[in-house]
Amino acid sequence: MPKGSPELTEARKEEIINACEKLYQTMSFKEITIKEIGSVTSFTRTSIYNYFQTKEEIFLALLKREYELWIASLKQTMEQVGTMTKDEFAHMMAHSLEERAQLLKILSMNHYDMETGSRPEHLAAFKVAYGESIQTVMACLQQYFPDMTVAQKQDFIYTFFPFMFGIYPYTFVTEKQRAAMEQAGVNYVFMTIYEITYNCVRKLLGGGI
Repeated sequence: MPKGSPELTEARKEEIINACEKLYQTMSFKEITIKEIGSVTSFTRTSIYNYFQTKEEIFLALLKREYELWIASLKQTMEQVGTMTKDEFAHMMAHSLEERAQLLKILSMNHYDMETGSRPEHLAAFKVAYGESIQTVMACLQQYFPDMTVAQKQDFIYTFFPFMFGIYPYTFVTEKQRAAMEQAGVNYVFMTIYEITYNCVRKLLGGGI
């Protein structure tokens, strides 16, 4: 790690993450390289290695930031809204993920590569944010549905979080993919992030309002 203030270090890391995020809007994970990321930063490509050794570490940091933004959104809702019905909770969760399409995109496409291609300290830092996201959803369940048993809350968590990995590919398709589905005779109805998340949460919570 280069010498400098913690503030400068964090600012450099954020610039690198922001560059990666910008490229990811128009390029695939495979296409993006450290060289490409370096081309849209204010410092040299070799300087990136002072902060991240691989592009997987950069993407993992981007995913960590996405989880942190999602956590902040859920916590803000808990502070502002004291009670919710099951239907209102399903709407809230669906809206919260609708705003985090990038989180869902990274989860569905590159999660395994990012974890295996990152150093332990970077992976551990990410797992802190991931763990906090689980704890925050659990806290939401505890606040809004105090009558749920521990087993019911665990069932929700163990179903919903794996479900998140599949949201993006079921809601974002290319014209090539759509044409292939039609050619194969697959009569599939594509839903939005909001629709598919709302339906899942309502089913997990069971009947009633």
